[in-house]
Amino acid sequence: MTTAITHALVFDGERVLDATTVVIEGMTIASVGGEVPAGAEIVDAAGATLLPGLFDAHVHTNRASLGLALRFGVTTQLEMQGTNTRANRTSIEDDDTVADVRSSGFGITPPGGHPSELFPEGFRPGPPSGTRPPAGQPPLMPFSTTPEQAVAFIPQLLEAGSDYIKFMVDDGSVEGHPGIPMLDQATLDAGVAEANSRGMLTIAHALTVDATRMAIDAGIGGLAHLFMDRPHTPEIIERIAASGAFVVPCVVLNASMMGITGAELAADPRVSSRLDDAWLQTLSSSFNHYPQGNLDDVLASVKALHDAGVDILVGTDTSVPVPFMGGLAHGASVHHELQYLVRAGLTPVEALRAATSTPARRFGLHDRGRITEGLRADLLLVDGDPTTTISDTLNTRAVWRRGTRLAGETAGASASAPDTR
Repeated sequence: MTTAITHALVFDGERVLDATTVVIEGMTIASVGGEVPAGAEIVDAAGATLLPGLFDAHVHTNRASLGLALRFGVTTQLEMQGTNTRANRTSIEDDDTVADVRSSGFGITPPGGHPSELFPEGFRPGPPSGTRPPAGQPPLMPFSTTPEQAVAFIPQLLEAGSDYIKFMVDDGSVEGHPGIPMLDQATLDAGVAEANSRGMLTIAHALTVDATRMAIDAGIGGLAHLFMDRPHTPEIIERIAASGAFVVPCVVLNASMMGITGAELAADPRVSSRLDDAWLQTLSSSFNHYPQGNLDDVLASVKALHDAGVDILVGTDTSVPVPFMGGLAHGASVHHELQYLVRAGLTPVEALRAATSTPARRFGLHDRGRITEGLRADLLLVDGDPTTTISDTLNTRAVWRRGTRLAGETAGASASAPDTR
């Protein structure tokens, strides 16, 4: 089947193009610009902007959440703790009613370390000591207290289908559990070095400046959070920039940790029309474990990192429906994060890059994230122009995943929608 999207403002993941026509052939983008092929189904996109499908570069997800994300134009989620490794997502990869997903499997952490403090009492998050999980299954919580243990878990994670390797560098001070066990520098160094030697991307969970410094010293490839315990200094910004690591700030998560809810977003009819009552209630609440935090400091750190040339990626840390992780909702929070990035000082175009071409490049997903010939037809069509008014990303007119248009999408701009630039 051939589809021609015509009269659109086209943002290709990097810039706005002169071309106004994009042709989809099967699952891929056949052409950008040029003539409309004879017999093509025509989608008149006058007054709308065509974007690459969006990324959420930090989630914990399941099939229902992947479906919800797609309704908001998020065509790829990057799982940072979970079970959607290669052996477990075959059906997802071929299901165009849900977002695609990549996964770290489970992050390396010491026994009792983060996120163990969040588990219910009596929960056993890992196999008995000295045993291995079934073939193709990730080791549940690869507990490591020595460099040798961290090194040994890397091939297990690779065998289980992890797409990248995550390390938990967290003493619990931000989450309200100070003093929990934490990876030491030697164990972190050894694990990161082993993963790097095998060509694997490495990512660190780090919510404080000290944990961030440990991860950078270890040679980490990316940071799955932005520190929130203190304002940035030129020294930490320079160290991150010099390392080449990317940062997924998850400003929406930091705001929730500080007690700031997503109630304003939940009240937006472009959001409320797509979320059920449970998700609206979750979005309208907050985690509120670090009320002493300062959101303006976080936003200033985002801007400083961006100005220093650090790649910023859009991510949310949205989880599967759990009552303690308020302020977030799959799909919707990606748009909230885009608004926060613009509030921090990025231009709308720079924020859109952080949700499209930049995560595709940094995670090696070279078949998506851009609107160019030969790539997957993962596309989002929105009314208005989000390259000048970022909140227009919520004005969904149509979503395509691998060239298949999502049926029954709720769409349209709202006269009462806020103008968040």
